[in-house]
Amino acid sequence: MLQKIKDNILYIGWVQAIIGVFGSLFFSEVLNYPPCVLCWYQRVALYPMVVLFAVGIIKKDRNVFWYSMPLLVVGTALAFFHNLLYYKIIPDTLAPCEIGVSCTTKYIEYGGFITIPLLALVSFLVMIASLVIHYFNKK
Repeated sequence: MLQKIKDNILYIGWVQAIIGVFGSLFFSEVLNYPPCVLCWYQRVALYPMVVLFAVGIIKKDRNVFWYSMPLLVVGTALAFFHNLLYYKIIPDTLAPCEIGVSCTTKYIEYGGFITIPLLALVSFLVMIASLVIHYFNKK
């Protein structure tokens, strides 16, 4: 059973990428929450993942790790930095958002701590975890 999950773990990363893309589009296009500068950069790292994971699944390619991981690491670093700004762990003066929407604007806060930047960070971490498990799965 565990081996079956490991064999199909890339699908979890792919579904997470799809959820991330549609979630970000839902927030900006349906709920009209304009994305900040950091959100835009995270989208640049997120959106190609749908295609890259799909290619990895179709080709059964363990090397999807190498062509996806650089974008995921950058996206995760941006999301981590965004969370540090959002939760006021680092000062707002370090925010790159000089024009337009502030990187610390609170649109949603479920349960007192689940925010859009946190959702982005979790999304990137799930995709990284699925890639790592896929790459190191000995089959």
